[in-house]
Amino acid sequence: MEELRLKYDDDNAVYFIANFLNSYLSPNSVFLCIGTDKFISDSLGPIVGNLLTKSLPPTYFVYGTLKRPIHAINLEENIKYIKKKHPNSKIIAIDASLGDKESIGKISIKKAPLYPGKGVGKMLPPVGDISIVGIVDVYDSLPLNSIRLGFVFDIAETIAEGIYLALKHS
Repeated sequence: MEELRLKYDDDNAVYFIANFLNSYLSPNSVFLCIGTDKFISDSLGPIVGNLLTKSLPPTYFVYGTLKRPIHAINLEENIKYIKKKHPNSKIIAIDASLGDKESIGKISIKKAPLYPGKGVGKMLPPVGDISIVGIVDVYDSLPLNSIRLGFVFDIAETIAEGIYLALKHS
C-alpha cells in the first residue's frame, strides 16, 4: 500500500497507522516534525515531536519539538544536518496541512516526501521517505488560527500513538 488516509478519531486509527508504518520503520528511523507553535494551525508537527520524545526510547531520533521547532526559516539547514548525521536513515516527515472541509481531521500517510508550506504558497524543499500529514483546517479559512489547539492535539496524539505502536512491534 502506497497511501493510507483515515480520520484521526476512527476507533482503529492508531492500529491502522501502526500497521502501515510497521514495514517502513527501523531502529535508526528519524522523525522530522515540521511546524511552529506560533500558529495553532501549524503546531501539529512540534506537538507530535514532543509526544514522541516523551514516549520513545532515546535510540530514536526526533527533530522538531515545541521548544526546538523546525519551520520554514530553519528547515533547509536542519535537513542538511539530519542527512549528514543520519545518512542511511529513513526520514519520516510530519506536518500539518490545509484541505477541503470534508478532509479536516484526516491523516494521510504516504510512501513519498512531503512538501512543507505548499498549501500556503511557500517553496520549500521536499522532505522525507515517508510523509505523515494531518489536515487541520480549510484552504480558504481566514484567519488560519480559527481552529482549536485541543483538536490539533488530538490529531497529534493519534499520530504519535500509531508511531509508538509501530515501533513497539517492529
